[in-house]
Amino acid sequence: MIVKLPTLGLVCPFPLVEAKEAMAKLNKGDGLEIEFDCTQATEAIPAWAAEEGYEVTNFEQIGEAKWTITVVK
Repeated sequence: MIVKLPTLGLVCPFPLVEAKEAMAKLNKGDGLEIEFDCTQATEAIPAWAAEEGYEVTNFEQIGEAKWTITVVK
């Protein structure tokens, strides 16, 4: 199951904060697709995923200042 987490318009660190809260509710094997427009999160979210042992299955820029990343628990 993939859960979408739209965080467009939120300033850092809130995309990461919301991602942590959403991921805590997911089961192992579920994914979280985070859409964000905070430049700092392009480093913070993948670093958090690596620290937690989560797999990043997709990470792409989808606009001039918009990204999407999918993290699997």
